[in-house]
Amino acid sequence: MPHDTSLIGTIVAGLGVAFLMGALAHRLRISPIAGYLLAGVLVGPFTPGFVADTGLALQLAEIGVILLMFGVGLHFSLKDLLSVRRIAVPGAILQIAVATALGTMLGLWLGWSVAGSVVFGLALSVASTVVLLRALQARNMVETEKGRIAVGWLIVEDLVMVLALVLLPALFGDRGDEGGGAGVLQSAGVVLVKVVGFVAFMFLIARRVLPWVLHWVAHSGSRELFRLAVLAIALGVAFGAAVIFDVSFALGAFFAGMILGETQLSRRAAEETLPLRDAFAVLFFVSVGMLFDPKVLIEQPMPVIATVAIIVAGKSFAAFALVRAFGHKSQTALTISVSLAQIGEFSFILAGLGVGLNVLPETGRDLILAGSLLSILLNPILFTLAVKRIRADEPAGEAPRDVEEEVPACNAGVVLIGYGRVGSHIGSLICGRGEGLTVIEDQKDMAAAARAAGATVIVGDATKESVLRQAGIDEASTLLIAIPEGVEAGAIVRRARAINPKLVIVARAHSDEEVTDLVRRGADHVVMAERETASRMAERAMLTLA
Repeated sequence: MPHDTSLIGTIVAGLGVAFLMGALAHRLRISPIAGYLLAGVLVGPFTPGFVADTGLALQLAEIGVILLMFGVGLHFSLKDLLSVRRIAVPGAILQIAVATALGTMLGLWLGWSVAGSVVFGLALSVASTVVLLRALQARNMVETEKGRIAVGWLIVEDLVMVLALVLLPALFGDRGDEGGGAGVLQSAGVVLVKVVGFVAFMFLIARRVLPWVLHWVAHSGSRELFRLAVLAIALGVAFGAAVIFDVSFALGAFFAGMILGETQLSRRAAEETLPLRDAFAVLFFVSVGMLFDPKVLIEQPMPVIATVAIIVAGKSFAAFALVRAFGHKSQTALTISVSLAQIGEFSFILAGLGVGLNVLPETGRDLILAGSLLSILLNPILFTLAVKRIRADEPAGEAPRDVEEEVPACNAGVVLIGYGRVGSHIGSLICGRGEGLTVIEDQKDMAAAARAAGATVIVGDATKESVLRQAGIDEASTLLIAIPEGVEAGAIVRRARAINPKLVIVARAHSDEEVTDLVRRGADHVVMAERETASRMAERAMLTLA
C-alpha cells in the first residue's frame, strides 16, 4: 500500500467482524457482547489470519469509555452522587479490600512475590465501566436507586485505581527506590492535591463556562456545530483531566457530562453522542478479545478457574453482604453484586504497569485477561438470572417492573409516550381539561414536568412490554406516541397492539416511509408534522386571499 492504513484497517476489521459475530450471537439468542469478544479474538495476534493493531484498538476503546461515561454523567446529577455516598464510598473500599486479599492469596499460592500478588488482587477488584453501564442501560436501571449506587460505587473504584496507578511507580520505580517512604507519601499527597484541584476546577470554573458554551452553540442554529461542541467538550475535558490532573479519562468525562446534565440541553447532547458511543463501546469489547491468548485456558486451567471465581463469586458475595449490611433490600444488593462481577479496562492498565515495573509476572497479566474475558461473557447470564430471581421474589400477581417509581398500576384512559416539545403540549391540553393521563417518559426532568402538570408518570422505556403494562395499556382506550424516533415508535405500536387489540393508537411521523411503517404495525392514525404545518399555512394563506 502507498501509505500506512493501520488505523483504517483496525476500525474496519474491528467493526466488520464484530457485526458478523454480533449478528450470529443475536441469532443464537445470546448476548451480543459474546460476539464482539470473539471478534476480537479472531482479529487478534493469537489467531491466524488478519491481525489488527492492538495499540490502536486500545486507544479507540478508550474513546468509547470516555463517551459512555460522558453520557452517564449527563443523566447523573451531583445530588444523585451525594445521595449514595454513605454506601458507595465505604462499600467500594471494603469490597476492593476483600477482592485484593483474595487475589493476593492466589498469587502467593502460585509462588509470586507479595508485591506482585497485591497488584494482581487490585486488578481483580475493579469492575469494567463499559460492561457495568451497558448492563444497567440495557435494563433501564441507570437512574434507579440500584443504578445510582452501582455508578457511585464505580466512581469510588476509579478514584482508588487512579491512586494505585500513581503510587505503583513511586513504590517500585526509580523515584520509590530513591525516596523510600518519604517518596511514597509525597506521591500520595500530590495525587490528592491533583484530584481535589480537578474537582474544584470542574465545579468552580467549568460549571460556569461549559454550559454557556453549549447554549451559545445551540442558539447558532447549527446542528453540526452543536454535535461538534458536545464531542469536543467530552473528549477535551477527559483528555485535559488525564494530562493536567492525572485522573482517568473516564472520571474526567463523567464530571463533564454531570455538569452539562444540569442544563436544559442535556437530552439533546445525549442523543448527539449516542451513535458514536455505541460504535466505540463495541471497539472496547473487540480490544479485550484481541488481548486474549486462548492457550492460557489449556496451559493453566486451575489458576484461570480460581481467578474467575474471585471475580464472579468472591467480589459478588462481598458486595452483596456489604449492601445488605447497610440496610438495603436483597434485590438491590443482588443487582449491585452482579453489576460488579467482572473486570475491564482499569485492570488491563494496572496489569500492564505491574509487568512494566517487573512487579507482576507476565503470567499474572494473562490470568487477568482470561478472567476479564470470561467474566464479561458470564455477566449477561448472571444479570438475567438475577432479574429472574428478583421477579420471583416479588409478591404474587405483581407485574415485573423496569421503572424507577414504585407506583400502582394506572387506569387512565389515555396513555402518552414522550413529554418533549410535542408531548408537553398534548399533556397540558388533556390535563387542563381535567382528564386522566398517564405519561411514560425516560428523562427525569421531563417526567417531573409531566407530574407537575397533573399526569401520572411512569419513568421507564416504553419499548418494553412490562412498562406498557405498568402504564395500564391493557385497559386504556387511547395511546398517543409523541416521540420523534420512528423505529422506537414502531416497536411500541407493535407491542401495544398485541397487548390491547381494541386500543386506538395515534402516532407521530416525519416521513412517508414512517407513516407507512407505523400503519403497517397497527397505528390507527399517523400525524406527519410537515403535512399538518403545510395544511395550516395554506389555510392561513387562503383566508388572507379571500
